[in-house]
Amino acid sequence: MVVDSIKNGLVIDHIKAGNAMKLLHYLGVDTEQGTETVAIIMNATSQKAGRKDIVKIEDRTDIDMDVVGLIAPEATVNVIKDNVLVEKIRPELPKSVINVLSCRNPRCVTSTERDIPQIFILNDEVNMEYRCRYCDEIIAMRDVKVL
Repeated sequence: MVVDSIKNGLVIDHIKAGNAMKLLHYLGVDTEQGTETVAIIMNATSQKAGRKDIVKIEDRTDIDMDVVGLIAPEATVNVIKDNVLVEKIRPELPKSVINVLSCRNPRCVTSTERDIPQIFILNDEVNMEYRCRYCDEIIAMRDVKVL
């Protein structure tokens, strides 16, 4: 398989196999309307992980690194300018996230009131679990599916 290099943009490498689409969804990257050029390589061979996903986004360098850290903390984000790697970023698991996750508790204030930000605080780093700031509902990232 041959996938061309990109002149300017991002290459997100070392995404856990099967998580590329989830990552793109939460980053808000348009893969359906055809307004952004995106290459998605799924289940590629990886010496470290066995299998991995890779995403290339052309002509875009502004992504939410908290989202990358949340969905793919093992990833590497490579910034490409004029066909040259200019920066390599390793995201960190964010301590809190705002308006990325949604509380599943029907009694949470975020379920009944409009315009309240969805705020989650890192509860367990090892298990990647976040706690709703308002009702203490726990969300494990392994259970988060693409909507």
